[in-house]
Amino acid sequence: MTPLPAQLGGGALRAHRLDRARHAPGWDSGEGAFQAGGRWNSVGTRAVYCALDPATAILEVAVHKGFQLLDQQPHILTSFTIVDPDRVAVFQPEDFAEQRWLEAGVVAPDQRQWGDRALQAHKMIVLPSAVSRQSWNLIFQAPLPEDWITDVSQTSFVLDPRLNTSSR
Repeated sequence: MTPLPAQLGGGALRAHRLDRARHAPGWDSGEGAFQAGGRWNSVGTRAVYCALDPATAILEVAVHKGFQLLDQQPHILTSFTIVDPDRVAVFQPEDFAEQRWLEAGVVAPDQRQWGDRALQAHKMIVLPSAVSRQSWNLIFQAPLPEDWITDVSQTSFVLDPRLNTSSR
């Protein structure tokens, strides 16, 4: 279960990432982003893309692969706790000079360069998700020092068949 927010009796800051099962052992390597680049990093920067809630982590993968693939190939949901939330740099929508960076679509080179600099400066950042502007992504530069995260857990992911319209 996702821990309750601090206001409701929880307290830990957790993040989540969904990977194909074969990639789950190296979930924190940033290898894919290193090779291909991403919304917030250039090729050659090891960035690990996560979300602050599991539903957004699932949507972030589904927007690229579709729900059908999530239903057909085994996936693993990794969750972990950020030891010191004060180490995380939070960027609100108004912190971006270019609001287009927060929209779905083509990623600009200057956006990736901004992300490279933010990851270099902070190692771990939180910013709005392009998939769901009401949700947050957490991205960290790999490898993280060992004492930055704890309580890593990995569980098999099962897609609710109602989300896969091709199976109806």
